[in-house]
Amino acid sequence: MEQPINAHVYTKRSVMQTTLESMIAFHQDASALAKLSPPPIFMQLHHDGRTSLTEGEIDFTLWFGPLPIRWLAQHQPGPTSTSFADLMLRGPMAYWRHEHIFENVPGGVALIDRVTFAHKSGLQGLLTRLMFDGLPLRFLFFYRHLRTRRVVTQK
Repeated sequence: MEQPINAHVYTKRSVMQTTLESMIAFHQDASALAKLSPPPIFMQLHHDGRTSLTEGEIDFTLWFGPLPIRWLAQHQPGPTSTSFADLMLRGPMAYWRHEHIFENVPGGVALIDRVTFAHKSGLQGLLTRLMFDGLPLRFLFFYRHLRTRRVVTQK
């Protein structure tokens, strides 16, 4: 799937007092995606065919109350040796590629989430703008970084 010309990029960066090993181990945990889904979103896993952070596919539904959003993502290598990406193969967006980048920095590890995304046209695009853009997108990654920090700094 090629990135469209009208794609947007959102980046969230946090430094956490942890090790690279702890950060990677948390993301390798099969339950990580459910832990990173903020209420009232519920994640239902249909199939997890990932063999590593950089290979395989995961099929799931995000439930926004009674509204189900089905998603199929392919895991692939990220832009650095300590990163991975998930590319939406099927789902609500015209394009969605989420890079999870981990960097050793003074004081711990920087977690950088970089999402490149584009909306579909019409009503579906309107709905995804309300759910996966602007304030909801910022809240999603604020929550994800908060949850990650709680897990990786407890060890």
